[in-house]
Amino acid sequence: MDACSGKPPKAQSAIPAPVEKPSREEAEAAVRTLIAFAGDNPNRDGLVDTPRRVLGAFEEFFSGYRENASRWLERTFDDVGHYDDIVVVRDIPFFSHCEHHMVPFIGRAHVAYFPTEDQVVGLSKLARVVDTFAHRLQTQERLTADIVGAIDETLKPRGVAVMVEAEHQCMTLRGVHKPGASTVTTQFTGVFRDDPAEQQRFLTLVSRGTRGA
Repeated sequence: MDACSGKPPKAQSAIPAPVEKPSREEAEAAVRTLIAFAGDNPNRDGLVDTPRRVLGAFEEFFSGYRENASRWLERTFDDVGHYDDIVVVRDIPFFSHCEHHMVPFIGRAHVAYFPTEDQVVGLSKLARVVDTFAHRLQTQERLTADIVGAIDETLKPRGVAVMVEAEHQCMTLRGVHKPGASTVTTQFTGVFRDDPAEQQRFLTLVSRGTRGA
């Protein structure tokens, strides 16, 4: 079930192709319309430049649409001394935007994989993958699956494990108004899915992160 809407998330294959991108003038006009809908005057001094600023913010918030997550994983290293055990990057901070209300959800991602000998990737690249998918309109469930899918498809490791923890402002600022409520999603492939001991090892390593759990 989706954390925001209570509905099952759609598979990526069910997502329609993007529509033609509007011009900046059209997008700024849409922002002015929303300002007026909110009840303010888009032509007053404090708001006259707001449409331009909103577009600049959108370009940053949703930069993930202009990036291919797989390219961050294309460069791998084979000089790692035949290392073949679990690699975990904990507490990767991220922010994304709920696709149902377009308000932020903010949290941390924990990513692990079992590399093959010639498919060890730079650690920062895992954080880049998280950011690429987070900087799109998302559900937390699909964000989790997207991260797993990119790593699994590109690196072809023996297994991938991802846990995402986030607080959704569509729950804290509106609706039920429950600040502090967090949502946790997980997805596993390969040995993490098939071997309960390896799945538990991942969860134990994550629980020993900076939060002092």
